[in-house]
Amino acid sequence: MYVYDEYDQKMVDERVEQYRDQTDRFLAGTLSAEEFQHLRLRNGLYIQRLAPMLRIAVPYGMLSSTQLRKLAHITRHYDRGYAHFTTRQNVQLNWPKLEEVPDLLAELATVEMHAIQTSGNCIRNVTSDQYAGVARDEIEDSRPWAELIRQWSTFHPEYNWLPRKFKIAVTGAEGDRAAVQVHDIGVRVLRENGETRFEVLAGGGLGRTPIIGPVIKQSLEPKHLLTYLEAILRVYNRYGRRDNKYKARIKILVKAMTPEVFAQKVEEEWVHLKDGPETLTQAEIDRVRKHFTAPAYEKLEDHVPAVDDLLADNSGFGNWVKQNVKAHRQPGYVIVNLAMKQTGIAPGDVTDEQLEIIADLADEFSFGEVRVTHEQNVTLADVPKKSLHDLWTKLVEAELASPNLGLLTDIICCPGGDYCSLANAKSIPVAEAIQRQFEDLDYLHDLGELDINISGCMNACGHHHVGNIGILGVDKKGEEFYQVSIGGSGYEDASLAKILGPSFAQDDVPGVVQKLVDVHLEHRQGEERFIDTYRRLGIDPYKEAVYATWEV
Repeated sequence: MYVYDEYDQKMVDERVEQYRDQTDRFLAGTLSAEEFQHLRLRNGLYIQRLAPMLRIAVPYGMLSSTQLRKLAHITRHYDRGYAHFTTRQNVQLNWPKLEEVPDLLAELATVEMHAIQTSGNCIRNVTSDQYAGVARDEIEDSRPWAELIRQWSTFHPEYNWLPRKFKIAVTGAEGDRAAVQVHDIGVRVLRENGETRFEVLAGGGLGRTPIIGPVIKQSLEPKHLLTYLEAILRVYNRYGRRDNKYKARIKILVKAMTPEVFAQKVEEEWVHLKDGPETLTQAEIDRVRKHFTAPAYEKLEDHVPAVDDLLADNSGFGNWVKQNVKAHRQPGYVIVNLAMKQTGIAPGDVTDEQLEIIADLADEFSFGEVRVTHEQNVTLADVPKKSLHDLWTKLVEAELASPNLGLLTDIICCPGGDYCSLANAKSIPVAEAIQRQFEDLDYLHDLGELDINISGCMNACGHHHVGNIGILGVDKKGEEFYQVSIGGSGYEDASLAKILGPSFAQDDVPGVVQKLVDVHLEHRQGEERFIDTYRRLGIDPYKEAVYATWEV
């Protein structure tokens, strides 16, 4: 993973002291609340329903065991003993004290972490595939490119006051695990005649106006990556709506111009930038790539008889391996996913003790590194297959061995009305109620892959638009209700879910999900996924099943 140089460390340390001075002036009354708002947002600090919320940057989701232990310490001493993994691979704290945030940021800086540009109208944390560098379907490791974009965009003066927040995702695999089609900019790494090229998408996004981003550049040479992205940002900065925050995202601009006209505007701007100072040299690409070399793998066999015997004899271990363990490109190794979705615990929440346990497990089993996923889970990317049972045993003891990755109870969920001042309704209790409705693991495994995404408001932090089943909290005459949609996907087969019909009371939501599942089980063909059954049948059978006997 990327390691700070002297310049990086100095930059982050100076930013901490700058923010400390700004906080002191605000608390002393010499800096207005309006002035301080812009400053704290660019340091990741929100004021939520009950307390401040701090969003900590985790570039493309990568954390070292040292950083995990520091996060555990911080949650214990500056918060209430837990943290929250987000859908953008970041970490959030829900209860920091405003006056203690500078000290907290100073502690983060000692382990090469910060909260810079995790909020505000700027380029946010660059995200990528949690399996980057180890996936069998990978064309090229996307992390060096994500890191180059991160370094280019951090503190870039032209992109510090954009019309609205701006999100970039990069994928280097055949299977899109970075949701590049629903980002402001999505970058796909391709291979053409043995050479690396990029496909660039622009104008995707969720929120109030969900849009699948169109491709605006089919084949871009690597050296031009940053200049072409700068051309996109310049066009957006010039033409993006600043008079209406609901129409200020780049997706609105691209749709209004049409993708073809927008792409032409970008090409016209790029003429002034192409082959300029920000053109990437091979030396610069190699400088960043050297931080993402493979660890010191042992020479191991893929076939491990001892593990195979345990798989045959132990249903708990077998279920976990089947669901949570993925193939690795290195013989004898596997990718292990920790589903942070235990029933009764808010999806994505992790305690200080669990953070330390995960750090220990990363050191013992995965070269001291972990990845945070878009699904609010954790990945150990480099686990020897021979060690699988030992790892599983320790995960069971730590209550981190839920064998439900990708199943209905592996719910993506924003903090909702329990914490967020923007939310129309609570999300966490709905997620728990659904999990309790579907506690039978045999039933879940028979049901197969099914994504449920829950958002407490139209900002769509839970990505409900791309859930196979999406649930949105809405305000209905001062009461919390939930709008249900179906048919979404955030992967390579990206699609936006369609609203089922009138909204439901909170207590009704698990029953609605059950009826949708019943339609799938009744009509699916073979091992067909929920999303595939829906695409074949259309929405009408689901709507009829739900509303035929429902009072709304």
